[in-house]
Amino acid sequence: MSSPEYTTDEMMSIAAARALDDGMSCFVGIGLPSTAANLARRSHAPNLKLIYESGCLGAKPSRLPLSIGDGELAETADAVISVPEVFNYWLQPGRIDVGFLGAAQLDKFGNINTTVIGSDYADPKVRLPGAGGAPEIAASCREVFVVLRQSKRAFVEKVDFVTSFGHGSGRGDRERLGLPGAGPTLVVTDLGLMRPDPGTAELTLTHLHPGVEVEQVREATGWALKVADDLRRTPEPTEAELSGLRELKKAGE
Repeated sequence: MSSPEYTTDEMMSIAAARALDDGMSCFVGIGLPSTAANLARRSHAPNLKLIYESGCLGAKPSRLPLSIGDGELAETADAVISVPEVFNYWLQPGRIDVGFLGAAQLDKFGNINTTVIGSDYADPKVRLPGAGGAPEIAASCREVFVVLRQSKRAFVEKVDFVTSFGHGSGRGDRERLGLPGAGPTLVVTDLGLMRPDPGTAELTLTHLHPGVEVEQVREATGWALKVADDLRRTPEPTEAELSGLRELKKAGE
């Protein structure tokens, strides 16, 4: 039986959704992270608790939310609390399992930039949307997953601005700064999966998506990418995963 046809973006969203386990609590960013988290809740992780920065705890949207202020999140949530309470009671004490973030730039130690492109903060080439709650998510969640399309423009040797701290310049930097969470433990792209090296914290390619070769990933990375000795293949999307993803996206149209 032939495998179902799918796009690289669909493979990325499904691979990201698979990383979330049933019963987890997940602080969700809008965009690709929200797509992955909502797909996981609709499929293999029905007890996944989605938490949005706007104060919606246990949101169960029937479609992809347009923003953290989308009324669908409040209408379907187990509870709606104040933004300070989300951060002071839930996030900062380490009560949230996973923070799911996107990025404009990501470097080899998992540091995230969503602030400016260019070396001059006052006069950048591009001014990006900014931080929002991402720095606190990156600091305090028990671990962080990042989902991002891979290119040399996005995957850089060193980010132009550290909006959300990953592993700094290597293993031990988080501990020296007193950051309680483990930081980025998984990066999901449209080409494969990366995880930090246990010794150095440098992002290392651990999985290739179907049809992708190592050289393609290296060509889309702005540093000399390391590859795991036991490099594996990501399983192809199933028909159920694809239909679930497409139904979710269609509901938001």
